[in-house]
Amino acid sequence: MKKILILGAGLVSRPHVNYFLAQDDFEVTVASRTVSKAEKLVNGHHRGKAVELNVKDDDMLEKLISEHDLSVSLLPYTYHVKVAKLCIKHGKHMVTTSYVSDAMRELDDDARDADVLILNEIGVDPGIDHMSAMRVIDAVRENNGRIVSFKSYCGGLPAPEANTNPWGYKFSWSPRGVVMAGKNPAKWLDYGEIVEVPGPELFAHHWEVKIPEFGELEGYPNRNSVPYVDLYGIKDTKTMFRGTLRYPGWCANMKKIVDLGLLDDDKEYDLAGLTYADFIEKFVTVKKHKILKENLAAQWELPVDANPIYRVEWLGLLSDNDIGLEKGTAMDVFCHLLDQKLLYEPGERDLLVLHHEFEAEFPDKNQFITSTMIDYGIPDGDSSMSRTVGLPAAIAVTLILHGEIQEKGVKIPVDPEIYIPVLDELKNQNIECIERFRDIEK
Repeated sequence: MKKILILGAGLVSRPHVNYFLAQDDFEVTVASRTVSKAEKLVNGHHRGKAVELNVKDDDMLEKLISEHDLSVSLLPYTYHVKVAKLCIKHGKHMVTTSYVSDAMRELDDDARDADVLILNEIGVDPGIDHMSAMRVIDAVRENNGRIVSFKSYCGGLPAPEANTNPWGYKFSWSPRGVVMAGKNPAKWLDYGEIVEVPGPELFAHHWEVKIPEFGELEGYPNRNSVPYVDLYGIKDTKTMFRGTLRYPGWCANMKKIVDLGLLDDDKEYDLAGLTYADFIEKFVTVKKHKILKENLAAQWELPVDANPIYRVEWLGLLSDNDIGLEKGTAMDVFCHLLDQKLLYEPGERDLLVLHHEFEAEFPDKNQFITSTMIDYGIPDGDSSMSRTVGLPAAIAVTLILHGEIQEKGVKIPVDPEIYIPVLDELKNQNIECIERFRDIEK
């Protein structure tokens, strides 16, 4: 019986662990700093075990890795390379859902020499996005075609019936990761030209994205898209863009938040006894009115009843409520409030939308191709985010341990040996990308 070590017991772990426990040929150990979380995941199953692990305890970590056939790191990405080195040392495979770092990429030769697969980016974004894109790209190639434009969008959102606040967004875990992503610069290929946008201007670049059988969302750039020309092997493409999806209005609002300075994470303030209004006063330089809201509207050059003003007021940034923190940065204050106000209520569903748009040229025609996944969470059960991150990794682990994936080295799931069986099994789990084809003028 194969033994799987799962490092981490966070919010994406439950569907991941349950996938293994539903099969009869795996023993699963869940290792977590908080052993009660691991015990809850294992839930007394006779093939499951929970252990307490401080990942900084090198001896304990190495012992656990050496005792298992494969390790899944659901830890913060900063620990992945440490885990990978130990897996290589002991000849064990490893799977993560995180992006490949430069330090991880440098382990490729060592992994090959050890006959080990270190499979990364096998969640949803990254993960299902790669696999569903490559299925279309390879099919176009097989039919003597070439991709000349590729745009990809992904976003986790509240389901429409749970979209009940003015921000059009809710958090199922800490807001900091989402907010930090709003500071990243972006770069993409647009009709043969490289476009670069600095972090402070990110939210000024957004546009409507029509999702088949869903409706209109808003897309904006996600980091550096240019390397994917080579990763996906589409050297003829004139456009290569990867973006994030939100409900309309998110970008306009976040641009104002950026302009105000609320994403600054460097300067620390003494917050004891301050209200949110007291704090926001520090960032509003227009002082010609007696009312803070009117000064903010003047600074933003908006009517006092404009949407961004309403959303900021609804959130509580202009309120006389005590912040409740002793010290913190502007981002700390903003995230603290988001964490209180933008929460899922019991029974509400989340939604994961992944949407690709391709333009392909063939000898006899041109085609516009879309590939779209719309996945909903289960009320009072697993979220869509946890399923679409956790299940691809679990499926890949199963395929590796069954010998159906033979690749070695540091990999991402862009090869047919990986993406075909993973996508097939995801379909069995009711997670599917629907492809649509339309001929266009040459």
